[in-house]
Amino acid sequence: MQFFHVAADAFAELTTAPESLPTTGFVWIASGRREFEVGVAEIQALLLRWCGSPLVDIHVADLINHQLPSHFDTTSGYELLVFRRLAASRGSAQKFVDERHGTLARTREALESIDTSPVGFAVFERVLLTVHPTDCPVRDHFVQRLAQTGPAAVGARRPPSPADLTLRMVNHMVDSYLELRRLLTRQLGELQQALLNPRSAFDDWPLLLDARNTLNMLEDLCEDQRSAVQEWIDALDEGPAEVGKVQKKERELLRLRSRDVLEHIERVLAHVRRLEASAESAVQIHFAALGHRTNSIMRTLTVLTAIFLPLNLITGFFGMNFEFLPLIHSAAGFWVSAALMVLVGLGLVWFFWRKRYLSSRERP
Repeated sequence: MQFFHVAADAFAELTTAPESLPTTGFVWIASGRREFEVGVAEIQALLLRWCGSPLVDIHVADLINHQLPSHFDTTSGYELLVFRRLAASRGSAQKFVDERHGTLARTREALESIDTSPVGFAVFERVLLTVHPTDCPVRDHFVQRLAQTGPAAVGARRPPSPADLTLRMVNHMVDSYLELRRLLTRQLGELQQALLNPRSAFDDWPLLLDARNTLNMLEDLCEDQRSAVQEWIDALDEGPAEVGKVQKKERELLRLRSRDVLEHIERVLAHVRRLEASAESAVQIHFAALGHRTNSIMRTLTVLTAIFLPLNLITGFFGMNFEFLPLIHSAAGFWVSAALMVLVGLGLVWFFWRKRYLSSRERP
């Protein structure tokens, strides 16, 4: 569990929890999920002393639950946002991107490496409590970023409020999907190539089913994210109308950041749906190509049967047990019948070739 003092002109990590809130800025409590579960009593006491309102028991259970979907809730003292991140597990994305050639085994491993752990935010007026999974890169990223930025840095100033920092962290989690998008696109592309390769018999249908289930899971996750952010925006719109000029400016900034996060989630959702449609199209094309190949094979076999049927008729005619048959007692009878069969066979081959029955290309 870490304590940080965030202000426009300062950012520092506190060794212990302060007795009271600083005069400027706000306090950020960054805790792992297990640390929060063990030290929840200490955190509740701090929130009661600083803000006058501890967390509700239901919200404490939500922050501890690592299977909870993205959602938003509000009380008179604070706002609670649970947001499931969408990214590849640490180190796995770079591992797959660096490799030039892919295999179906790596595709399965890539799909299994997606991390959707939830991150909880309890947003008070001057306190931000975040509950992260173990070894969370989002927390580490913002600790380093806030330690480097300053008030004079253009576009990189420190957040003025806990809500602003929350939206920045949520936006960072949404943007981390860009790295995962390249990974998913590449691995699903390899899966489609294996599916549409006419020289290989694709039989790894469980992998394809896992890919479709993963995409469905990602779509549901993005829809939950969108609903949570939309409820956050609705809560901002339903706030008190009569506020000061500074508060009004901060609220407009929060609305702007919230709409930007919502737009990014919409892009992620649209891309996931495109991947779903692409995977479904690949399956349909696979079965269409398989049916076309079967039709071509059956057409070739039918043509070969049609070529040999007249030849069988000729041999059957001269094989009848009659005393008097044409050419049956002639020395040249064999050569005449053989020549006749060759001519009939070549004539049928030429006829079927003209009709494009022996060609893979259709007649225009």
